[in-house]
Amino acid sequence: MTHWTIAPVVLPAMMAAFMVLVLRHQPVLQRVFSFAGTVTLLVIAAALFWNASDGTVTLYQLGDWAAPFGIVLVADRLATLFVLLTALLAVLVLLYAIGSGWDMRGRHFHALYQFQLMGLMGAFLTGDAFNLFVFFEVLLIASYGLMIHGGGPERFRVGLQYVVFNLLGSTLFLFALGTIYGETGTLNMADLSQRIAEIPADRSAGIRVAAVLLIMVFAVKAALLPLHFWLPSAYSEAPAPVAALFAIMTKVGAYAIIRMYTLVFPPDLALTQGLFGAWLLPAALVSCAIGMIGVLGARGLDRLVAFSVVGSMGMLLTAVGLFTPAGISAALYYAIHSTLVTAALFLLVDIVRERRGARGSDLVAAPPFTGAALIAGLFFASAIAMAGLPPLSGFVGKLLILDAAFDDPRVWWVWAVILSSSLVAVVGFARAGSTIFWKSHAAAETERRDPELVPPLAPPVLPVIAIGGLIAALVALTVLAGPAQRFLSATSEQLFSPEAYVTEVMETPGKEITHGYEYDAELEAEAETDAGGHD
Repeated sequence: MTHWTIAPVVLPAMMAAFMVLVLRHQPVLQRVFSFAGTVTLLVIAAALFWNASDGTVTLYQLGDWAAPFGIVLVADRLATLFVLLTALLAVLVLLYAIGSGWDMRGRHFHALYQFQLMGLMGAFLTGDAFNLFVFFEVLLIASYGLMIHGGGPERFRVGLQYVVFNLLGSTLFLFALGTIYGETGTLNMADLSQRIAEIPADRSAGIRVAAVLLIMVFAVKAALLPLHFWLPSAYSEAPAPVAALFAIMTKVGAYAIIRMYTLVFPPDLALTQGLFGAWLLPAALVSCAIGMIGVLGARGLDRLVAFSVVGSMGMLLTAVGLFTPAGISAALYYAIHSTLVTAALFLLVDIVRERRGARGSDLVAAPPFTGAALIAGLFFASAIAMAGLPPLSGFVGKLLILDAAFDDPRVWWVWAVILSSSLVAVVGFARAGSTIFWKSHAAAETERRDPELVPPLAPPVLPVIAIGGLIAALVALTVLAGPAQRFLSATSEQLFSPEAYVTEVMETPGKEITHGYEYDAELEAEAETDAGGHD
């Protein structure tokens, strides 16, 4: 057991508490400690990822209590992949927040940011379904505060809607967990995978209800249609660094679906076959189409990017809905891609909004602003990545999804929706880019610079570096697509063959876990010897 496994959870928790209790009135020191802690988190995440890259499954037992009675964290390929992705995103987004001054527009930004990271890391590493709920609540509580950072009535309104809708999802989560515990007597994921497989068909009604409730909860988190309507307003009104960090929030829902429905409710489990496989893929395809139609019809750049999140989650869950090793590996590649490009686009929207003055992010022509050429170049790279055009990773990700769908009977639906939605996305982003950057020169001929309309602001250095870092990560993902796909294929194979995960969690040397108590083989042998001696 290595204590480094719990470090991604403990480190941001300690940093957040330290900043609230000690650095509350020291904004400069808050920035220093927050950034240093997040960089340290990235280093730890990279080390955990490297340790798990050969298939090693690392178990951490809190208090040294063995599963299924104790709380466990499990670091395998899937968990460490998302931990590393979150840490990389957190460093770049925090750099933007500091460089743009967003962190100083409200109180406790850095403490809430660290609590958010704590919840995200815990959700990815936990091996217990109840603690998945706990970490969901930690990251959601922190996100409530970040959502309304900077104030404003509109932000508060959509923040309230965001809170209410996610509380509904949390309530359903509790109902599902209560049902599972009542049927099995455990919430440890590895233990659940064994016990649920032993439930006879005539006693499976409760488990089937719980499986449906869980998929609904995770669909809320992943913004799957028809449970997606909270996302466009919430993400478009959130502060730019918060919306960029939220790019990983929807992936938590996708991660939970992948984890629970390959480990606890695998595709070959007779009890739950047909419960969600028949509708998850169609719902994902409709989400993909609706999201990209929203991109085409959006009147503001912020809403356009928010709808692209809905579309990209539909694309990702289309691959998940195939429930094959090839589909899951394609989904993981697309999850990495969409997280990075979504974050870059939200940060670019903020720069455009700040430099266009009164026109903000509205898709109307306006005189050009200082540094528009650089911002236009970054937007162009991000847009072609989101739309799935070559040569960036979006194109590779969509090719992988299309290839994974070949053996599915619904292949023509998948191909038709993905290709047509990609075309719609190209038109939508081209319209937005030409309006913001190209038509600005035509507007300049009829409307000279008005300081109130177009403040002469040059792009700040740190925000541009942060956005450039995200795009550089996209380029690296494209160039290293081969090694990345080999790793993700191995990750998918590990998910569909969870024996190593279950064995690592459930087997403790010298002990045998039975239903309701822990049986120690060595102690029993000693007792039999003593009994024989007395006889």
